Formats: sequence, C-alpha cells, structure tokens
Amino acid sequence: MNAIVKHTAQHPKAQSAEAMQPDTNGTFRPARKGTKQAKLVALLQRKSGATIKQISERLGWQVHTARAALSGLRKRGYTIERITKDGKASAYLIRAMAKA
Repeated sequence: MNAIVKHTAQHPKAQSAEAMQPDTNGTFRPARKGTKQAKLVALLQRKSGATIKQISERLGWQVHTARAALSGLRKRGYTIERITKDGKASAYLIRAMAKA
C-alpha cells in the first residue's frame, strides 16, 4: 500500500520563490562564500577569464549548466564580458565587481 506523505518542513538549502527571483531594483547580490557560485565568480575574475569548458570541468557541471550559471550571475547584477582571441573558444570574465 502506497501512502501519500506531505512534507511541511522546507529543506534547509531550499530557497523561497522570492529569493530565486532576479533583482529588478538594481541591487547587487554577491555569491555566498564557499559555494560553487562563489568558485565560478573566482574563475571569472582571473585575468584570462574562463571558457565554458574550463567552468564545466572545474565545477563538475554539464556545459548547459555552466551557461545557465552565467545567466544567473547576470541576473544577480554581475557584468560578464565575453572575449574571443585568435578564433579560440570564447572566454567569459568579470572585469569589475558591482557595488553591494
């Protein structure tokens, strides 16, 4: 016999719908320390930036997840530039941090 169980407690890492919405009021939300998102920001702040391949290998993500994470950072207020040199893969970087 299968029973339907309703969970009322929220997972400790779960975010509310409000927290997952992009900031439309122009405020900057930095990544929490020690998270993969913080590691992504560190990769993008390197002088040479990081390619999608480097991001996915370093963080253990699929390529589409790495691209989605870049979009998520943009929604949080980061300015991410894309650079291409000598026909190589595009690199993404954050040149300056937004003010908190």
